[in-house]
Amino acid sequence: MSQVMRNNNNQIDINEILLKPLSGMGVLVGNILLMIVSVFAFIIGILFAHTFLGIMLIILSSAYAFIVGPILFGGLKLLKPNEALVLTLFGKYYGTIKGAGFYFVNPFATAINPASSKTSTGSLKSDTGITASVNGFTVNTGHISSKKISLKAMTLNNDKQKVNDQLGNPIIIGIIVIWKVVDTAKAVFNVDNYTEFLSIQCDSALRDIVRLYPYDLGEDCSEKSLRSSSQEIAEDLTAEIGKRVEIAGLEILEARITNLAYSSEIAAAMLQRQQATAIVDARSKIVEGAVGMVEMALEKLNDKDIVHLDEKQKATMVSNLMVVLCGNKDVQPVVSSDSYN
Repeated sequence: MSQVMRNNNNQIDINEILLKPLSGMGVLVGNILLMIVSVFAFIIGILFAHTFLGIMLIILSSAYAFIVGPILFGGLKLLKPNEALVLTLFGKYYGTIKGAGFYFVNPFATAINPASSKTSTGSLKSDTGITASVNGFTVNTGHISSKKISLKAMTLNNDKQKVNDQLGNPIIIGIIVIWKVVDTAKAVFNVDNYTEFLSIQCDSALRDIVRLYPYDLGEDCSEKSLRSSSQEIAEDLTAEIGKRVEIAGLEILEARITNLAYSSEIAAAMLQRQQATAIVDARSKIVEGAVGMVEMALEKLNDKDIVHLDEKQKATMVSNLMVVLCGNKDVQPVVSSDSYN
């Protein structure tokens, strides 16, 4: 009864089918009562073993008590909030159970979760079931050691990696991705391991996005940069990763840069560049302010008719004021004796 279709890459997509299972509590109580009845029937059958009815009671009661009853217990499933079970029946997709509750399904249906097993490129902490390390990424996967699929929002935090920006400068960058499973059938059947698939696609998308922007704004750079446009970069990352993992039935809620720095081999040179830029900007502000103050001083002296200066004296005054205002050290006043002759 599974719905199968092909996508643009000629890959078979299996659409999610939500099952409506029976109440597990009713089946549990009924099966226990029937097993108790089977035990009494078995005892009665032994008492009348010399008759055909007694033999039939022994066969039927023992078959239910030791075969049918235990098999029915295997169909009982317990789910917590934001958990799901993907079931297969004899190799075919049977359906998905979602929602908290105690359910009964076909006892021969098997739950499957490819992320519950140890991956080939990473290791899972099956003892705690909290985090997984895949391809250098730390993935918060909940209780991943079970066959249940968590529908909660989970986090993926990758190690710092070296990537070249738009200008070819090597930078160290790290991101955190918040994601969740929205289509359990795609997550289980469209990819081999959806947690490993997510980590690989995050790595690839991060490199593609970083190559489009410089680390910082320069004279001939674009209007966006990794350092000054963090919100725009985060939106681009979220959209790019979401497009890549859609085939796996995953939704990217948020992706943000958590670490950004120049690589060690160019960090010192870039620091000197930033310091030089800061010094130039500071000096420009100082000169701009000093020119305004000198202009204001000349205007005040002229307006109040305090002193009359010729062009040579104005040039000397401007020079002295600029030295005082623009110097980075305290100046020592020098009094000329010629002015008193």
